[in-house]
Parts: sequence; structure tokens; C-alpha cells
Amino acid sequence: MSTEIRKIVETPSDFIGKEVEVEGWIKTSRDSKTFGFLGLSDGTTFNPLQIVYDESLDNFKEITKFPISTSVKITGVVVESPKAKQPIEIQAKNIEVLGLSNNDYPLQNKRHSLEYMRTIAHLRPRSNTYYATFKVRSILSYALHKFFQDQNFVYVHTPIITASDAEGAGEMFQITTLDLDKEIPKTEDGKVNYKEDFFGAETNLTVSGQMEAEVFAHAFRNIYTFGPTFRAENSNTPRHAAEFWMLEPEVAFAGLDDIMDLSEAMLKYVIEYTLEHAKDEMNFFNQFIDKTLLERLDVVLNSDFGRVTYTEAIDLLLESGKKFNYKVEWGMDLQTEHERYLAEEVFKRPVFVTDYPKDIKAFYMRLNEDGKTVAATDLLVPGVGELIGGSAREERLDVLEEKMTAMDMDLEDYWWYLELRKYGTTKHAGYGLGFERLIMYVTGMTNIRDVIPFPRTVGSVDF
Repeated sequence: MSTEIRKIVETPSDFIGKEVEVEGWIKTSRDSKTFGFLGLSDGTTFNPLQIVYDESLDNFKEITKFPISTSVKITGVVVESPKAKQPIEIQAKNIEVLGLSNNDYPLQNKRHSLEYMRTIAHLRPRSNTYYATFKVRSILSYALHKFFQDQNFVYVHTPIITASDAEGAGEMFQITTLDLDKEIPKTEDGKVNYKEDFFGAETNLTVSGQMEAEVFAHAFRNIYTFGPTFRAENSNTPRHAAEFWMLEPEVAFAGLDDIMDLSEAMLKYVIEYTLEHAKDEMNFFNQFIDKTLLERLDVVLNSDFGRVTYTEAIDLLLESGKKFNYKVEWGMDLQTEHERYLAEEVFKRPVFVTDYPKDIKAFYMRLNEDGKTVAATDLLVPGVGELIGGSAREERLDVLEEKMTAMDMDLEDYWWYLELRKYGTTKHAGYGLGFERLIMYVTGMTNIRDVIPFPRTVGSVDF
């Protein structure tokens, strides 16, 4: 097997003066009459490795005409580079074509718009922007797992197919094997008879693994789930996708302050880990995507997150004198402009907003003593707005049933969830982190379509 370019770049002293065989794709090519340079990438490093070749090679003229993205096998000697940006290069003794690229390869060496790149999702990972994005996505994913595993959290795989709506919002994708081209079986009152369907009941793609996570928190105390979730929300914005990933920790014997502490520690850990393990990629983002990125992330790492109640936040917004597009009043759901103003102008750092009005939050959130608010929190960060949403869960069976009934929810559909409150109920809390929003925050990318390998959005399911 050929040597990975990563190994040569990371430990050049082990290879200088030695002959190696490398394989990869041509990223750049330039030549003169007697010699030429190739930028070679095998996918293991962000920056390509420089290959120097000269007219002594039998196929010199052919090499000068190789199109970008041609895959090659190169044998040569690793030497110190006299002036190049990287300290080493390979002086080629032999260059063999593995797969010739067509001349109409879409990713030529020029800047392409992100809109255009979305139309070639099968090729865009080869570009610098998307290579860096998906490398950071991988590193962030690992960092999240490492953070929770190091703290002895149990990783739980929650189901994709569910009969429950964890958010109570009804924005779910339905699943059925009923033949829609034929007459659909109906009940006596004219509704679809799901007893004739595959599962014998109405089923959907999950919007959250939280309810199942609560089950396991009552067995293992500290757990987390991390996987795809789905929302049939007809929002064609840079922040919304129909399929995305969610991280959802759940902790027994914990309250709101506990999960705020946990989420702050988690966010600082994964940012620091990514800065350490994706230096080239992060420098690229800071240079070409968001020139304030590293400075902004440094603020997160070196500040204590603020904490303010929803009521106090409303007062701060009203007292600001700023004219917002959405009117500020108690009982409203904070909009992105309000969230960003609080994080960027008032606190100038990440801030937890707590104790929201019960009418704008989910049924499972614990009712506060005032009877008007719930023990919920959103973490607002500069440049984005809401990044994390969490709450203490309602562990009191009578209170939970009363809330669900008031929302016209069918208690029978949630019988197993309610039974958790019958057999050793205890306070517990958790939060949800939209993974793509985290990637956007850490990279400076501004559209969720650019941080998911194959985005699923309203009217689009290409690739």
C-alpha cells in the first residue's frame, strides 16, 4: 500500500532522503519547458503535497497535460523544499495515471459560489471549503462522543421510527407502506385505518430522541443520544433542514443549573478540541469564510457564560431603545434578532436565557412555582442566536397529565412515558444541540445546506 501523505507531512524527518510511493488526485498543475509542479492530495491532509518532476521522465509531456482531479501513483524521493510553503516535496522518478479526469471537470482552480457547489454535492467534498467543513464535522462529532464518554455517559441509540411526537408540534414525516395509488383502507368514521399498515399504527420519523433518552436516564443516570432527526417544517431558510443531527444528553437527579453547567463545559471542550485537531481547516475558515472566527471562538473559551431569566431579557430588550422587526413583549418567542442582540450587544458572550413562559415551550418542561413559566433554557451565542435548548423535565405525574390534557394530547399515546413517573420518579433534565448549527458556529458557514453532506430541504432531495 502507498504511503499516506499525512504521515510524510507530520513526520518529515522520517522520510527525507527516502524513496516513497504516494497516490492521490492532482489539485494543481503548472509547468515550464523542462520541469513542472503538481499539487497532490490523497485526502489525508488539507494542503496538497508538492510534487516536482522534470523532462527526464518518459511521459513528461503527457504529465503537463493531465487534467485537474486525475488520479496518479507517484514514486519519488522526499527532499527538503527550498522555498515552498511546506518544508518538503517529492522529486518524482515515475508518475503513473490511475484514472484520467475529463477536461470538463467542474471544480477548476477558481472560486465557485456556494450556490453552485450545492448543485454538485457529489463533487463538492473535493473543494477546499467543503473538505474543511466535513473534516471539522467529523472532528466535532468525535469530540462530542469523547466529552461524554470521558464523563461516563452511556450512548443510547434511539429509534428513527416512532409513534410519538416528542415536541407536540405535529411537524412530522409520516411513514406508511399503504399503496397510495390504490384505495386506502378507512375506518368507519372515514379516517385512514392504520391497523392495515405495516406497524398496525400511525408512525412517523422521529423529531427527537428525548423521550426514549429519559427512559435510559432512569436506568443509567447519565446518558446521551446522537443521531438523525426529521422535521416536516415548511421553512426554506438558511437555518432549517428536514433532516439533521441532534445531540441530546439526559441526566437523572439533575436540575436546570446542572445542565447549563454541563452544556457550557461541553461547548468549550469541543471547540478547544477542534482548534487543536483541525488547525489548517480552522485557519482556512478564518481567512476565507469569517475573519473574526478565531477571535469569536476565543471569547467562548475564555468567558463565563451569562445567565438571565426570560423576564429580565424582555426588560433588557425593551430598555435598549432599539427598533426590532418583531415587537418585544412578554409571552412572545424570542426571534433571532432578539437572541443575537442579547448575546452580541448586551452580554457580549454566550448567555443562557431561563424560565420561559409555559405557553411557548413543550409539554414536558417542568412547571415553575409561579405557574406561568417553565424551567427551560436556551443558550444564545454571538453570531448565531440559539444554539442549545434544554429544560428540567416535569417529573410530577399529575402536573404532566394536566398539561398534556390542556394541550389536547392523547395520554394513551404516551402511556409508557407517563409510567416513568409512576415507578421511582425523580427530577431529571436534558438538552438538545442541533449538530449542524454547532458546525455553522465553529466554521463560520452561514447556510445549513453547506454543512450537511447531502442536505434534505423543502423541495430538494437530490443526490
